[in-house]
Amino acid sequence: MHENLKKEDKEVYEILLKEEERKKKTLEMIPSENHTSLAVLETLSSVFNDKYAEGYPKARYYGGNEHIDEIEVLCQERAKELFGVPFCNVQPYSGSPANMAVYFAALTPGDKVLGMHLNAGGHLTHGWKVNFSGKYYNSFFYGVDKETSLINYDEVEEIAKREKPKLIFAGTTSYPRIIDFKRFREIADSVGAYLCADISHISGLVVARAHPTPADYAHIVTTTTHKTLRGPRGALIMVTKEGVEKDKELPEKINKAVFPGLQGGPHEHQVAAIAVCLKEAMKPSFKEYGKQVVLNAKTLAKELIKNDFNIVSGGTDNHLLVLDLRNKEISGKKTQELLEKAGIIVNKNAIPFDPKPPATPSGVRLGTPAITTRKMKEEEMEKIAKLIRKVVDSKTENVALEVKKEVEEMCLQFPIY
Repeated sequence: MHENLKKEDKEVYEILLKEEERKKKTLEMIPSENHTSLAVLETLSSVFNDKYAEGYPKARYYGGNEHIDEIEVLCQERAKELFGVPFCNVQPYSGSPANMAVYFAALTPGDKVLGMHLNAGGHLTHGWKVNFSGKYYNSFFYGVDKETSLINYDEVEEIAKREKPKLIFAGTTSYPRIIDFKRFREIADSVGAYLCADISHISGLVVARAHPTPADYAHIVTTTTHKTLRGPRGALIMVTKEGVEKDKELPEKINKAVFPGLQGGPHEHQVAAIAVCLKEAMKPSFKEYGKQVVLNAKTLAKELIKNDFNIVSGGTDNHLLVLDLRNKEISGKKTQELLEKAGIIVNKNAIPFDPKPPATPSGVRLGTPAITTRKMKEEEMEKIAKLIRKVVDSKTENVALEVKKEVEEMCLQFPIY
């Protein structure tokens, strides 16, 4: 493989080989990462990369887009079928631009937005002050209950009725429980707001029927395609039947927000690769995968609790969990560093009401999408929990390096491809 690259640029080739080797020998447990199929990777490095295609199918600003139109329409149709929606824009470069397009389509600068607080598990684009969404829009936040770490929907409703936002985001980056989209819709209706479900983390679980769908309640649905959906880096913006009923011009507003509002030529190699991953997600095996992701996460949480770890909210209903490390007297940053030396890749993460700063938070976030792609199951979750405890309790690099040997042996038994 990579013979042309090896011939043309040996430096890049050698770095690529090192990254391939790293992936093979480590447990990827960052919940927002996964291993795509070889078919997706092949599509990303195809001739679709070469084409400029500003505009939309049958309405391009360049010639020669006959087959590009075919692939983009195919991608749209697969997304609509898979998620059960009447409209989908497949051109957003990634999740943040997708959410930005929603703002452009539904709001004007200064309008009020209600989203989940970053420290409770929300996303930067849901109104955080350092992000465009907090700089150009009037943002308010809901969080989680201090005792249960669960969303208090009565509190969300109270904030919504007080502030009367025009847009409400239902979506998270580190919330381990089921999201009640029906309740969010009731709250949105009570103040006349658009409801946008950002399911970037759980879209693969949604199509696998391992998490409830937002399509019956939200007006707009956004998702990245590279997390539990197991595709290339990219994003989708969907308008549901409910969204069209609220605003029949919403699909056209979304299209205009993406192009020419925010983006130029779409990355059609990315669009084509999204089409491939959507077809993969239509297979019965993907439903089995999604359910195993959740089963693995639940097992991992249970085993970590047995190994004296505290889990935010006491467990998980989806693909991720957040460890509260205060009883271990170690920071999330130090834990991330030690586990990486052991070949277990996680990310430091704030816990709700974290007393420590974001750079050295009290928790780590970990998930099961990528290791489930490698066909690992409950037995492996038990082993991984014990290895994590061994590293964290020791707080030493020597033990981490000992564990790394065990991790590499496990990885060899479960190849990525």
